[in-house]
Amino acid sequence: MQAFVFLLFFGLLSTAQAATKPCRIDGFPQEVQCGQIARPLNPAEPQGKQIQIHYLVLRAQDRNQLADPIFFLAGGPGQSAINVAGWAEHLFNKLQLRRDMVFVDQRGTGRSAPLECPESQDLSKLTDSEGALREIKRCQSTLQKLPYGDLRFFTTSIAVQDLNAVRKAEGYPAINLVGVSYGTRVGLEYLRQYPQAVRRVVLDGVLPPDYAISGSDIQKPLDSLFADCKSDARCQSAYPNLAQSWRDLLASTPKTTVLKHPRLNTEANVTISRESVLGMVSAVLYSPVNSAGLPFAITEAKAGRFNPLLALSGQTALPNAGKIFAGMHYSVWCAEEAGRLPVLDDDFGRFRSETYRKVCGEWPRGAVPAAFYTLAKSASPVLLLSGGLDPVTPPQHATHVAKALGAKARHVVLGKSGHGMLMQSCVDDLVYRFINAEDAQKVDLSCVKPIPRPVVWVLPKG
Repeated sequence: MQAFVFLLFFGLLSTAQAATKPCRIDGFPQEVQCGQIARPLNPAEPQGKQIQIHYLVLRAQDRNQLADPIFFLAGGPGQSAINVAGWAEHLFNKLQLRRDMVFVDQRGTGRSAPLECPESQDLSKLTDSEGALREIKRCQSTLQKLPYGDLRFFTTSIAVQDLNAVRKAEGYPAINLVGVSYGTRVGLEYLRQYPQAVRRVVLDGVLPPDYAISGSDIQKPLDSLFADCKSDARCQSAYPNLAQSWRDLLASTPKTTVLKHPRLNTEANVTISRESVLGMVSAVLYSPVNSAGLPFAITEAKAGRFNPLLALSGQTALPNAGKIFAGMHYSVWCAEEAGRLPVLDDDFGRFRSETYRKVCGEWPRGAVPAAFYTLAKSASPVLLLSGGLDPVTPPQHATHVAKALGAKARHVVLGKSGHGMLMQSCVDDLVYRFINAEDAQKVDLSCVKPIPRPVVWVLPKG
């Protein structure tokens, strides 16, 4: 009897791992397991045009492995999960001792029917919002000529069905979901569609399905920076009227100046628009570490020197593992958000909503089920993580989601942190204990301690 049970278990394990084969992936010195499954581009036509969904599996290291893997859900929308797998492996190495880790390139990203737009290094194009819109329209036209170029079929709800198909191909009875930023929306949609297949959920930087763009989400961390500077003697001495300098900077646009590319060392005469300034500052506010340089950058920009702000924004950095596949980004956002864009009077809200309004006016929109925008009580434990200074997924979003999910949802906030909590404080250990615990409700969350805001940059005198 024992031999039969062993053979049965071995057979199930072999079936579960039969969908992948050894491969080499950038960022991994060792062989890993790669798989792909065919999926219909249009779910309503299962025998119609097919696309290949690619995924990576890091097998559990111990022989005494557990049956519930970690599925990592990348952000964006538009990041490739496989491309960021090296970062995630380092972060979750303790969990991978006994659990497989699975990274699925969501349709439209990475290797899964990619919808990629070229990234420009031309300084004049980086600061030309109208020119950027023209480039997006050209990219849309190019993407629509691809064999899989019907951009209506790259929504979150359809992508979640691909994710579940990977789960079934690998033979996993239930999975743990770890989503970051937009990946939290994917996780919530998976939980809605397949609650019986979910064991635990971790949501870092929560993007609710019923979220609407709000400029106040960006304005609040900027106002917090101004207030903290005013109450800090060192910052107040160096930047005595920071909030007014910001208002003066916006009022001075458009402004013509010479920009130097911080990486290529090339120069160009450009016109900096109000939208360019808002976009650069928005990008800086994601990270409190980068925000520590914002008082200096604002002061310099007010004087017509925009190079520090450009460098902090990261807009001239080399494309990296976390790059966004822009075609997938707009296919998701235009389908799920375009019809709900509010008319806003505040600077950041108007900047964000108008940008999407212009792009989505011509971008094909997929159908989104009404149930996508709902949240139901969760039978699975859910851990929600928020940064108090997050400009895109602030704590009130997670509070809203936690209330809807019910008693099994727990919410942790780090007041002076920005976008992304997994690398802060003891959060990685907390996630490890939350997923491993028999009773997630009893996991002690008290290790998460407040983190001070990084010290503001001040140039030495003389």
